[in-house]
Amino acid sequence: MVHRQEDAAGRLLAMLLAMEEQQHAKLLALARQSVPGMTADDLKNPDDWRALHHDPRFEYEDGVLAGIRAAAAAVRRVVAETR
Repeated sequence: MVHRQEDAAGRLLAMLLAMEEQQHAKLLALARQSVPGMTADDLKNPDDWRALHHDPRFEYEDGVLAGIRAAAAAVRRVVAETR
């Protein structure tokens, strides 16, 4: 049963990581609409860019990314606790 749970957790984590990658790309594309030439590194500090600071679409998509990352962290912790 433990192996089955680890396998399910591993599949869930893989899915969350794929979702994170997809959401990051979506967020970067959205940011580049307001700030052409923005890099993935620039995206780590979006408050440095006035055009993004009050953009509700950007804020929403950034929140979605944060949620995906939080879920992935929770799954990692569960996996670590079962080992």
